[in-house]
Amino acid sequence: MKEAQKPSDESLAALIHRLSEGRFEIPNFQRKFVWKAEQINDLMRSIFCDYYIGNLLLWKGVDENFTSLSCEPISGYKGSRHKREHIVLDGQQRLSAIYYALFAPNESVPKRKSRGFFYIYIDRFMEEEFKDAFEYRLARKRPFARPEEQYQNRCFPLSILGDEPRMKFDWFQEYGKHWKLQEMDASEAGNDRDAEQYRRYQDYGEQFEGIIDETLRDYTISYTELDRNIGIGKICSIFTKINSTGTRLDIFNLLNAMLTPKEIYLKQMWDDASPRLEFVKAPRLNTYVLQVMSILRQQGYCSPNYLYHLVPGSNRLIRDATGAFRHEVQVVDKDDFMQRWHEAIRAIEQAINLLSHPQEFGAITSKFLPYPAITPAFAALQASARQQDASIRMDALHKVRLWYWASVFTERYSRAVESRTARDYREVCTWIDGGDAPDVISDFPKAVQSLDLRGTTSQSSAVYRGVIDLVVLRGSSDWISGDRPNAKDIDDHHIVPRSWGRKHALGSDIDTVLNRTPLSSETNRKVIRDRLPNEYLPELITQRGEKSVRLIFESHLISHDAFEILRRDPFTRKDFDEFIAERQRTIRSAINRLLIEERFDLAPDLRALAEAIKNIELALRYCINETLIGSTDDIKGLHFFPKVQERVETDLRGNPALNPDHYTTLAGNLEYFDLRDLEDTIKSKVLWERFQEQFRNKEELANRFQQLANLRNTIAHARSADELTRADGEAAILWFRAVLDLED
Repeated sequence: MKEAQKPSDESLAALIHRLSEGRFEIPNFQRKFVWKAEQINDLMRSIFCDYYIGNLLLWKGVDENFTSLSCEPISGYKGSRHKREHIVLDGQQRLSAIYYALFAPNESVPKRKSRGFFYIYIDRFMEEEFKDAFEYRLARKRPFARPEEQYQNRCFPLSILGDEPRMKFDWFQEYGKHWKLQEMDASEAGNDRDAEQYRRYQDYGEQFEGIIDETLRDYTISYTELDRNIGIGKICSIFTKINSTGTRLDIFNLLNAMLTPKEIYLKQMWDDASPRLEFVKAPRLNTYVLQVMSILRQQGYCSPNYLYHLVPGSNRLIRDATGAFRHEVQVVDKDDFMQRWHEAIRAIEQAINLLSHPQEFGAITSKFLPYPAITPAFAALQASARQQDASIRMDALHKVRLWYWASVFTERYSRAVESRTARDYREVCTWIDGGDAPDVISDFPKAVQSLDLRGTTSQSSAVYRGVIDLVVLRGSSDWISGDRPNAKDIDDHHIVPRSWGRKHALGSDIDTVLNRTPLSSETNRKVIRDRLPNEYLPELITQRGEKSVRLIFESHLISHDAFEILRRDPFTRKDFDEFIAERQRTIRSAINRLLIEERFDLAPDLRALAEAIKNIELALRYCINETLIGSTDDIKGLHFFPKVQERVETDLRGNPALNPDHYTTLAGNLEYFDLRDLEDTIKSKVLWERFQEQFRNKEELANRFQQLANLRNTIAHARSADELTRADGEAAILWFRAVLDLED
């Protein structure tokens, strides 16, 4: 009977041993080894980051088949052929790449004139800078030829793995001694900072050795072994078919396959959850959920090799407090996985609600979201901050906010996203716990001054979108309606029209974010059209009054000076340059206030008052909801209710992450009541009798609302509160706290 096909796998260590013995040979109908050094590096990165590298297809050979197919050894192999065992039908490039990296044969890789060596930078790898951790260096440049050079540069030569196991052990022993001596010298010299750095190198070396050992032992390469008696004609047909098509599986699909036997149907779960998260337009959004699961479960790790540990029952090598390595199960069972999944979905959903809120982060449409890729880090940090003790929760959320804006305006998430996500999560959590601020925070005061806002013209740029969000946050009003922007009908439009820019040969300068602002399509179509500001501003002033128009333009970060420049007639190229320079100054100042002076010049004592007012508004909404027993019947006749409904419907259309059912309830509608709406509800003729017992006197209530509104408006516009306004406002806060039975 013929031998059946045998799907199987073997460890990397076993594969290396078989490569060293020449067990694999290549038929002559295979193309030659063509991978470049960069592709070999990519494969090494995949292996040591525990990525799946695909299945090998092997034919268990007999002498006549090796001969008839004119088989040759794996590229680079020069040893004995008497142990040849398999003909490689699919996987030649991968096996040859592994051989070149781990055995360093005395010949060049394709497209290179001379021999070279492959290295892993230990510190970069341990800090998850995987993209930059793997390097190929030509031998003629003497790349770290001596071990001492390798130690000093924290550079592990992969060719050691092709040697005897003792070589690897000795290399790491000497590596540790090298940095221990450096640490002792630095300590004796009183250089504590360098000593700490050298201790970290030692620690990284020990951890990296553990990762190497784990990879050799536990990383498996899948292969299918075909019956040795299959005819050569059929083998050639199989080879043709497997090389004509191919689909690369991503981590989500791979995990779906691995989880299905455990009765966890990941794809179906994603199909059920995805409508709640569709605000974020990202092809890898399903993977973001897995990353948030991993970050929250595995202390801030989310690269693909860690995502595999989400499979229930799998374990991860960790180092405990004593320095010993041990394996720990990350996800216990199906129930544990499901709990983590739903937790991650909720975290991302809550993050979306914050990011898309016009008073929180300003990305009121998905096209204004600076970074879809920042979503996992932001969601995980928000979730962690909300779990903090009440005494530090507000400070934790504030630190997450500062990290977010600093990341946006430094374009921190334009590359190396997975490693950056993990590192930022750990660093911000350390900051929340009282440690040092991350570099992105401490370095930003200087970086903001060099922001090239004028050269920011791409609408997909994080800085571009961040500026638009900042304008939304400032409460920018539409030039016709005077209303706040909404997601249904908003876009970033030119202030000075593009047609004028073409006429004056401005090129892409006319598209700078400094000449754009969020407006309704109606304003763009009916007001701006192809006209200069000196044409449409007089019309706006006639309709609304100059003071009103100036205030609206200030809400768009167009200062008094910039406003005057726009009114110039004639308006020249020089005037345009002056306007752009002035608006850049204004926007840079706003970014500075947001990040450095913390929330638009809001002093710490005013932040506390703002929080107190917010809590009173929340308590008033709760009071109304409880008094009216959750029914909307009694508020439908109030004069302002149609406006509330309009705001609700607008947000529901523009933000699919919102739950429509919630906004049919009284509690949902109350979220869109402003302070005056709350006052008018309680004081209304039809409802006052039901509130009178709690609030007693209608005139007193009206006075306290006025005092509270005056203080709130002062804080909202970042103005200094005069003594009387502040004293009255604080008195109103105390009065409402007493009436609403709020704790101090």
